[in-house]
Amino acid sequence: MSDQTGKVVLVTGASRGLGRGIARQFGRLGATVYLTSRPTSGAQLAEAAAEVTAGGGKGVAVPLDQHDPAAVEALFNGIRDETGRLDILVNNAAAVAPELGRPGVFWEKPLALGDMIEIGLHTNYIAAYFAAPLMVERKQGLIANISFYGAVTYFHGPAYGAAKAGTDKMSFDMALELRPHGVASVSVWPGFIYSDELAKFAETTPKEYLPAALVEHLPQFERPEFTGLVINALHDDPKRMELSGQALIGAELGERYGLRDIDGKQPLSYRDTMGQPITFLPPDPKRPMG
Repeated sequence: MSDQTGKVVLVTGASRGLGRGIARQFGRLGATVYLTSRPTSGAQLAEAAAEVTAGGGKGVAVPLDQHDPAAVEALFNGIRDETGRLDILVNNAAAVAPELGRPGVFWEKPLALGDMIEIGLHTNYIAAYFAAPLMVERKQGLIANISFYGAVTYFHGPAYGAAKAGTDKMSFDMALELRPHGVASVSVWPGFIYSDELAKFAETTPKEYLPAALVEHLPQFERPEFTGLVINALHDDPKRMELSGQALIGAELGERYGLRDIDGKQPLSYRDTMGQPITFLPPDPKRPMG
């Protein structure tokens, strides 16, 4: 599956999970994909980049500290020198500690769980800061910040909620400032992800040892490539600026563009059970912005 789009895409946090699947899908669409992850995941990142190339695109692995502005700036300078453009930035990097989903209140868990406000919300800001000039120069582009229903409902505690809610508001504010330049900024809410890691666990663990709830709901989990499909379709939508600034549910974008998951199913929207995106108010035209 390749339409040889020739797009230039950057996916942060792409060594595994959702980011890896998004990058892999853009490879199948013929894109040049820059993939980032922390240096300690360099081997995994190289494998992910090889998957992009094997799929028909060009994968470029760039291990770096996403929280280091100098390193991120060097990355974008390299993209400018090598390609002269950036069509899509997918901000997916996040610090997800093993203790995040365990029972317990926030003050009884490691303080390091709060790092996802830094390696998540703040790193999204840093990447967008250096991506914007590349896009503004060409008066086109899409910044897609990965968020989740945790922005509007309790999910994994306050650090997670703050990171996701902040991401949605940041996407809205960036969209206001980017709109005159033809660049879109959105948050994208995927569903629950059937990642490579989860697939391996599910396929190698006897069913009787798997949690009953997981067995029941696993068939509805989204393949990570699906988010890549909907982001690509959003970028290609002539009316994408009408959606700029919004938090968008990936499953609903799939319905809008007539897309199904790579296994053929129609992913579910959890709007009715987990909440719907907040609609932020535009600035009062009688009051100057800023």
